[in-house]
Amino acid sequence: MDNVSVVRMFTLSGFNETMNIRLTIFSLTLMYYCMIILINVSLIVLIVLDENLHEPMYILLSSFCINAIYGTTGFYPKFLLDLLSSSQEISYEGCLLQAFIMYSFACCDLSILAVMAFDRYLAICRPLHYHSFMTKKRLSQLVCFSWLTPLCIFSISILLTSRLTLCRSKIEKVFCVNWVIVKLACSD
Repeated sequence: MDNVSVVRMFTLSGFNETMNIRLTIFSLTLMYYCMIILINVSLIVLIVLDENLHEPMYILLSSFCINAIYGTTGFYPKFLLDLLSSSQEISYEGCLLQAFIMYSFACCDLSILAVMAFDRYLAICRPLHYHSFMTKKRLSQLVCFSWLTPLCIFSISILLTSRLTLCRSKIEKVFCVNWVIVKLACSD
C-alpha cells in the first residue's frame, strides 16, 4: 500500500442525470423542505403551547417532529447547494456527519414509533394501569432511550468508519451513507 493518498474530499456523482432540470428540481425540493420545516415546527409549537396536549402521545408526536427536522436538515441543505453548484463535493468530515445523521434519523424514527406503539398498547390493553405506569418520569426515560440508543450505536459505527484508509473519492450517490464510505476503503 505504498501509493495510498489521504482522501479529504469526495465527489458526489449522482447528479449527472439531472443536468437539464436542476432548477426545477431545486425549486420543488426547496418548497418541499420549507413545508417540512413549517409543518413540523407548527406542530411542536402547538403541542408546547396547548396544555391539553401535554399527554404522552402528543409528547411522542413532538419528539417525532423534532426528529423529522433533524433528519431533513441533515440532507436537504447540502442537496440544495449541490443542485446550484457546478461541482458536487463534500468533505470527509461532512460526509461522515451526513452518514451519521441519515442513519440515526431513520433509527430514531423507528424507535420513537416503537415507543408510540408501546404507549398505545398500554392505553388500550391496560387502561386501568396506564397512568400508574406512564408517568412523566417514565415518559422522559422512554423518549431519551428512543433518541440516545440510535445516536450511541451510530456514533460507534461512524467512529469505526472514520478509522479506515480510503483510496477512492467518487461516491455514486447524491448523499453519503456509511456503506458507501466503507466501499471506498483500500483493500488488501
